[in-house]
Amino acid sequence: MKYLFENFTRFEKNDPEFHEIFKNFAYGEVFEYSTLSRKDSVLVTLASLIAAQSPKAFKKILMAALNVDITPEEIKELLYQSVPYVGFGRAHNFFGVVIKVFDKKGIELPLPERSNTTPENRHQKGREIQESYFGAENIEMMRNATPDDQKHFNTFLEGFCFGDFYTRDGLNDQQRELITFTFIATLGGCENQLRGHTQGNLAVGNDKEKLISAITVMMPYIGFPRTLNALAIVNEICG
Repeated sequence: MKYLFENFTRFEKNDPEFHEIFKNFAYGEVFEYSTLSRKDSVLVTLASLIAAQSPKAFKKILMAALNVDITPEEIKELLYQSVPYVGFGRAHNFFGVVIKVFDKKGIELPLPERSNTTPENRHQKGREIQESYFGAENIEMMRNATPDDQKHFNTFLEGFCFGDFYTRDGLNDQQRELITFTFIATLGGCENQLRGHTQGNLAVGNDKEKLISAITVMMPYIGFPRTLNALAIVNEICG
């Protein structure tokens, strides 16, 4: 996967020592301990860079990976999926980066729409996905335990997060939950949410090995403290 670092030419020219150390670690040694596919590795890498607020590194890796390991449609869905988790304030710059990269690569915009909901059914469809991932009883318990003046946040989760985004084509359930896990692990300080989405990953078929591989791939971008926090939660939930 060292080709992903090929566009970091300024580092290579001005600090070849760091360039060599980081390239060999992040794009060599790290992948010896991951069983993720190349596509999933790129998705996790780019998702982590979004949450870490690193648009320049995101752009360079996207330029190397686009149409090699990942499609324009998958990049669009990665951006959409990021918004409920990192917020539009963090995601906004990356929409701009992607537009510039697509223009440079000659990819015509806008891409085809991938929505599968309507204003009338988005809440119902979102609730169905929540229940399939986390269990109908757990979702109902969460709703019942929420104070009346805060219930609108459950409504937002149902319609916006799960209804508007999880129902879309372009990425499958396993990929969406894997990158969601990546967003939350990279953000840090969201341990309860990371517990929930560790369970969500298991529900859609991503096992402990896959989650550990994702943490392995994102480790160079998030550092050891957040890496160890994420590992602790995976070990807690998965045993």
